[in-house]
Amino acid sequence: MLRELQIKNFKAWADSGKIRFAPLTIFCGNNSSGKSSLAQFLLMLKQTVESYDRQRVLHLGDKDSMVDLGTFHEMVHKHDEGNQIDFNFTFDAPETITINDITTNTTDSYSRLKFEASISFEKKANKIALDRLNYTLLNGKEMSFGLTSKQGKYVLEVENYSAKRQKGRVWQLPPPENFFGFPDEAVEYFQNTRFLNDLSLAIKNLFKSIFYVGPLRDNPERSYNFSGEIPPDVGIKGTIAVNALLAARDRKLSKGYKQRLEPFENLVARWLRDMGLINDFKVKPIGDGRKEHEVLIKINEDSPEVLITDVGFGISQILPVLVQCFYVSPKSTIIFEQPEIHLHPSVQSHLGDLFIETIKSRENSKDRDIQVIVESHSEHLIRRIQRRIAEEVIKPEDVAIYFIRQHKGQARIEELQIDLFGNITNWPDDFFGNDIDDLAAMTKAARERKIKEKQ
Repeated sequence: MLRELQIKNFKAWADSGKIRFAPLTIFCGNNSSGKSSLAQFLLMLKQTVESYDRQRVLHLGDKDSMVDLGTFHEMVHKHDEGNQIDFNFTFDAPETITINDITTNTTDSYSRLKFEASISFEKKANKIALDRLNYTLLNGKEMSFGLTSKQGKYVLEVENYSAKRQKGRVWQLPPPENFFGFPDEAVEYFQNTRFLNDLSLAIKNLFKSIFYVGPLRDNPERSYNFSGEIPPDVGIKGTIAVNALLAARDRKLSKGYKQRLEPFENLVARWLRDMGLINDFKVKPIGDGRKEHEVLIKINEDSPEVLITDVGFGISQILPVLVQCFYVSPKSTIIFEQPEIHLHPSVQSHLGDLFIETIKSRENSKDRDIQVIVESHSEHLIRRIQRRIAEEVIKPEDVAIYFIRQHKGQARIEELQIDLFGNITNWPDDFFGNDIDDLAAMTKAARERKIKEKQ
């Protein structure tokens, strides 16, 4: 789970400052304010980690990637290639990291890490270069391990730990793997640094567990081919949401501690009913022994059963969101971009409850520990979360809501302060427009019309 993020000199962000991530984190703000850049940055790191090219510092994207940020010139703040992109993030490692120091005969275990990197552009070589990477192990005896480029040579740097060189010639360390990975030689050249591979693996596992659903989901199909494969998620456009649902049919989840278990498909159907979108929902093969499946829906109790392609567009837009929330593996982070698109305001309100249930859900008698990050323009979503805080359904510290705006060409971010009663004490001006001014103008216009009609 992500805990903090800070980026400098990336797109509209000169310096984001420390951004706290909660189990449920929401970014909102004006169009082109910079809020999408935060998700884009994380997705760029994800596609870099998952790239086959281990020499590429950053995978900025192409037509087949999750995001395409163009060139370093297009990505760096103010398009100034002299700027260095710095970033750091704090996260809970998916697996505990154990350090066995054979030189001191001590063992330490860590579950929270901070990663930092500095990246620049070498104009002569026309390439992105990694100037520095560093890991800090936080809970326990604080130690840090990093690589720094000094006159074109990488040097291992450590704090509160003594890395012992192997006997023999002092060989130069090669470049790191992408932006985060220690080269094998950083382990081989020392007697007591084998755990460095575990630090790199922690980054790989972190970004492997980040999933993304974009703002426009694909149109539904009249049939879906399912042969038993188990997809990792629903896809960035929700294309394989039905396949994921079929793959999860044997799974059962609960809303929380001591809540009853619910089959996966029943859970999805319940949410569609609670949102007021359907009366009944089922996925079934089009014939015995066939791989093709169809999604059948009844809007009302008295209405006929029809294909998902023959009902309102909103159902096909919300279905991938629903499936993704409960399908991904435990300890995953899900990024949703404008999940409210094409949804009625009342359904947008239900999204707040959906995300709360997502972070509280349990499976196999364990908390799923899902983190949800949302970019949204929906006032209804935020109002529902405020209400649930007041009703003590969720704690204020489990929610982080941010407002992002542009000021003099730079993105600025402000965390909204939510008290125990769900009140936001620092609402920005025109947060969701100005309802008071609209109401006052409407009242004034009505009064003037009545006066005019009497004349």
